[in-house]
Parts: sequence; structure tokens; C-alpha cells
Amino acid sequence: MNNQMLLLGEKILNEKDTIAKKLHKDRMSDVGMTETERSQAEKLEADIVQLRAEFIELFGLALLNHEDKDQSLESMEKWCKRTSEYFFKLGIPLDEALKDAGYYRKYIWNELEETMMEHKMTASEIIKVVYVIDPLLDHSIHCFSMFYVKFHQVTLETAKQAFLELSVPVVPLSKGVGILPLIGNIDTGRARLLMEETLKQSAHLKLSHLILDLSGVMIVDTMVADQLFKVIEALSLVGVKTIITGIRPEVAQTIVTLGINLNDIQVRANVYQAFEELHG
Repeated sequence: MNNQMLLLGEKILNEKDTIAKKLHKDRMSDVGMTETERSQAEKLEADIVQLRAEFIELFGLALLNHEDKDQSLESMEKWCKRTSEYFFKLGIPLDEALKDAGYYRKYIWNELEETMMEHKMTASEIIKVVYVIDPLLDHSIHCFSMFYVKFHQVTLETAKQAFLELSVPVVPLSKGVGILPLIGNIDTGRARLLMEETLKQSAHLKLSHLILDLSGVMIVDTMVADQLFKVIEALSLVGVKTIITGIRPEVAQTIVTLGINLNDIQVRANVYQAFEELHG
């Protein structure tokens, strides 16, 4: 049986490039694309065919080294990590990328079938080959999906972080005076960044006063109020006095209902009023 495995492994390795080209041509014929998309795909064809050949090669090596399954799985995971990132950056959806699995299964087994028939392999010998090829292909589907989703999550988190940083803009109005206009809801993540960025930017701009404008904040609950108080307290410790402006009528009602105490905090109706007092 070992000789049969070696024979099949060598067959896959010898034919990997031919298989990859045929598979790729067949696969692309089933993808609906515009002329522009097809033109872009043709530019990437050589790279993708090379990736396909490398993938097919792993099955040949798995047959040659069928007693070392861990090595085959490890090599497959490395390929999946590298290729899933490549496909993700190309903007290929996961469900579309996973359709490749059916083509690999078809073309690899077609190549093996020809050799197995030629050498009249028995059913038990064929089953042993199945136990090498199919689990490895199934593992590749799992790994590719897992790494693709991870890259997607990292991208989302990076985008969210960038958005959050843009949502805490301390803008200088005059020497020593800046304004932080808050817009939208304040969740735990944004509250943490609010503390970090406000302190950092206030120090960078050498502020003595910061106008915290809440006209764009629709909801103020106990959590939001607590976070704002912490920011104001932290700013006072570094010598920055805070003035709150723009509290909306409905937000004012909520603050009163919740019993939130603003007695120790300067509050003005709007930014203009706060700015005028600071320069009066």
C-alpha cells in the first residue's frame, strides 16, 4: 500500500500545475463578472493559479507522508491563513471563496481515479486514500473560514477604533480654550476612549478650559453621566476647567428624573455663551 500511496502522491505533485490551470479555468467560467471585473481577475490569474497549485501540492505531500498527519494539517493551516488573508483583501466574499472546495475535490479525485484505475487498486486501498484526502480537504475548509472571519473581525475592530478616535475631536477655539463636541450615543468603548483622548489632546493643546458640548447627545443616563463626571474630574487634576453646554430639554428632564447632581459643574446654554464668558 505504501508504494501505491507514493505513486499517487508523486502523480499529484507532477500534475499540480496542470490541474491548477484546468481547475481555475473551470472555476472562473462559473463566476458572473462584468468586463471590468474580468479584466482585473485576469491580472491576478497567475498569482491565484500559483496558490491553487500550492494547495494541490499539499495533497500530494500528504499522500507521500501519509503517516505524518500532523505535518499535513500544519502545512494546510499555514496555506489557509495566508490565502484567506489574500482573498479577504481582494474583497472576495467567504461563501464565494468556499465554492472552490468542490472544484478541488473534483479535480484531485479525477486525477487520482485515473491512476488508481490504471494500477487496479483494491477497494481497501482506495478507502485508505480517501482517509488521507477528504479529512485534509475538510480541515482546509474549516481553517480557511476561521482565518477569514478573524481577518474580518480585525478589520471591523480597526474601523471601529478609527471611527471612535474621530468621534472625540478636541478643537482649539483660542489660546488655552478648546471644545469637544459630542455626537451620538456614548457606550463603554467610546467612554474609555473619551477619557484617554480628551486628556491627551488637552495636554497637547495646552488647554486651561474645555467646553464639553452635549447638543448632539440624545441620551444621558446614569452611565453616561458617570463617565462624563470622571472625564471632568480627570481634567481638573491636570488643570483644565470644564464647562458643559448644549444640554437638550429632553436630556435635562432625564437628568432631573435620575437625580443627577450638576451643582459642582459649570453649565451654560450654548457654546457661544461659554466662549463669551471666558473672553469677557
